[in-house]
Amino acid sequence: MKKLGCLALCLLLLAGCGARRGGDRQSQSATLFAMDTVMDLTAYGPKAQEALEAAEAEVDRLDARLSAQRPDSAVWEINQGGGAPVPVDGEMAALLERALAFYGDTGGALDVTIYPAVEAWGFPTRAYRVPDQAELAQLREVVNGGAVALTGDTVTLAPGMKLDLGAVGKGYAADRIVELWTELGVTSGLLNLGGNIHCLGAKPDGSDWLIGIRDPEDEGETLCAVAGCDMAVVTSGAYQRNFTQGGVTYHHILDPATCAPADSGAASVTVIGPSGFTCDALSTALFVMGPDRAAAYWREHRDFDMVYYTQDGALFYTSGLEGRLTLRDGLEGQMLT
Repeated sequence: MKKLGCLALCLLLLAGCGARRGGDRQSQSATLFAMDTVMDLTAYGPKAQEALEAAEAEVDRLDARLSAQRPDSAVWEINQGGGAPVPVDGEMAALLERALAFYGDTGGALDVTIYPAVEAWGFPTRAYRVPDQAELAQLREVVNGGAVALTGDTVTLAPGMKLDLGAVGKGYAADRIVELWTELGVTSGLLNLGGNIHCLGAKPDGSDWLIGIRDPEDEGETLCAVAGCDMAVVTSGAYQRNFTQGGVTYHHILDPATCAPADSGAASVTVIGPSGFTCDALSTALFVMGPDRAAAYWREHRDFDMVYYTQDGALFYTSGLEGRLTLRDGLEGQMLT
């Protein structure tokens, strides 16, 4: 494991739209706002501009489909079902099937029926509030991914249940962009979808990308950096969206078992792997699980890597990152085997 000195190694993305040349490789970059976050996209090669246009169109399409707040979205229509079956197309059925599989595999730590609780805490509208215990008990009655009935081309939610695909939507969008870029022949590119990083191929010079993971306690500092190519690097952290009331800070990562902010001891969880969807889902689920359950989950599966940073300042990482992870000077980490 290497050490970092000055961590000016955080991910550098090209801002705005324009063209640059690195050696004989042309790049195009764009910044847009979608899925409630700022996104930066950079593609290299002769079809870079076409790739950016395709990516922006796909992000717009998915934002319109997956938002729980837009009245014309597919998720909105499902949430208005009121207990009746709602028709869904193949893409939505497949996406829900994958998300519900994670619900079962993580013991409910990832639950896409969390939206009533998300609304109750005021995160979608930023009209923040703290539900009382009676309200939380009522919310627990309607947050239950195991009760979603997905049969062929219909999905049925019990009355009061609502879907929120925020824990997988950006990861799915990243995977779709990588698919589109690959079809166009783009072999090198970098996506930052609001903290969901996806590297396509290697850097234009053939070397690995170096992706910084920020310190949850200091936006200007980096805990570590991971090197690699053809990988997603997705972080869930208590710092990403929160509010303070009565001297207590409440973050947006809710535990489906309590319908309140997860009190697991996690400060941030970064998951690294080939699939943006999987990394997105697991970064949330492992945060909710806490460090001990997360370590047990990794040992059982071993098809992804992670960097887990706890509220008391401990960092552990999985053995697949050996030789690829560079820690900040003075920071010690424990490797899981």
